Amino acid sequence: MRIRLINPLVPYSMLGGDFYFRLPTLGLLKVAALTPPEHTVDIVDEKVEALDLDEPVDLVGITAMTPAAYRAYALADHYRSKGVPVIMGGMHATKCPEEALEHCDAVVQGEAEGVWPQVLLDAAESRLKKTYRQDGFPSLDHLPIVNWDLYKGKKYLPVHFVETTRGCPYDCDFCSVTDSYGAKFRNRPIDQVERELGTLKPFEGRFILKNVVFFVDDIINSRADYSKDLFRRLIPYNLKWLGQATSLVTRDTEMLTLMRRSGCLGVLIGFETLSDTSLSSVGKNFNKPQNYLDIINRLHDHGIGINGSFVFGFDHDDESVFDRTLDFVVKAKLDSCYFSILTPYPGTDLHKKFTDEGRIFDLNWEHYNTNTVVFRPMKMSPEKLMEGYHGLLKGFYTYGSIFKRLWGSGTKTNFFGPMNFGFRQTIKRMTARGPYSLTEETKTLSAPA
Repeated sequence: MRIRLINPLVPYSMLGGDFYFRLPTLGLLKVAALTPPEHTVDIVDEKVEALDLDEPVDLVGITAMTPAAYRAYALADHYRSKGVPVIMGGMHATKCPEEALEHCDAVVQGEAEGVWPQVLLDAAESRLKKTYRQDGFPSLDHLPIVNWDLYKGKKYLPVHFVETTRGCPYDCDFCSVTDSYGAKFRNRPIDQVERELGTLKPFEGRFILKNVVFFVDDIINSRADYSKDLFRRLIPYNLKWLGQATSLVTRDTEMLTLMRRSGCLGVLIGFETLSDTSLSSVGKNFNKPQNYLDIINRLHDHGIGINGSFVFGFDHDDESVFDRTLDFVVKAKLDSCYFSILTPYPGTDLHKKFTDEGRIFDLNWEHYNTNTVVFRPMKMSPEKLMEGYHGLLKGFYTYGSIFKRLWGSGTKTNFFGPMNFGFRQTIKRMTARGPYSLTEETKTLSAPA
């Protein structure tokens, strides 16, 4: 069969059309790697290329995060109208399978390993089931190595994505990772990670870092023994790498040293908020705001940059939260930040809580992009939350803030400088549409068809 895998574009958000940087999608590469060799596979990512809707295919697979759901459904409807079977997967279809099945022939819920080959067998024999989901969570042993040549010629940033671990034991209320991937860490054998790293080809071109890897694990410091062994193995590869870590990473000086020696450029850390009360309310008690400055300084002392993640709209947030946060992140010299609005994604405890309390006023999935208010906050209006959020974004990415934060930080300014200027362009695009205001349409509990 001729199989087309599609990543639909998220319109107008930092998760999609507004985002200055074009990053590759690892998930579809993994699905392609699971596809038996008798089939042909191509991948179309609407972030970087147009989709030819008239090109003949025998089967379509579509992945989608929540804000891309409507675009995914429109594409699915188009292909089905031409008699092409459509399989949907990804986070949104996993959490809302009945909704997705109104537009597709089958839904793969959860991880594709152990499921995708059976889906293709059933599709070839015209006996697709409505849903596919394996019992439990698959082992990460003997995962097939992805083929990056499928992305050759696409205008992505020069970075390879690699996975070593799935799962998270922390189960924060606003996050679906624990429910989706399990409450225990599943580590991939390091020999196999090394084998995959050995297949990666350096990027070509002037003025670019040629061996950049982003480890997509939700927590790169999942288990100290595993992480340290991984970092030791990375040292000979002369990589520059990035990942995501918890605030607990700085407790282990040996780990920080190994991260630096193995080429760590920076890590994203979910600080979330400066409020102990808010952290406790969403189940992230291990974060201690009084320790944030020490955490940042320790990482900087090892030459490791920090992309700090902060969320706004918690029940204890009032209008002063934006100035207090901006003050802190600039004084702390955070290399970059991802600021987001609290978003009650389907399948999360937060979504259930806000639904039970009648606080969700907007069911348009396109607005579930972490940059739009879809619920009623406790201590400010939705309009004030949006206005304060936009003001914070603009304030953090002024030229003055960028230079003040990066000057003398001890991290790679040649990396974080362009990152900040790229984010600045993203913010300009996103905020150019003006301040948020409730319309009669968004006040109703109805979503577009």
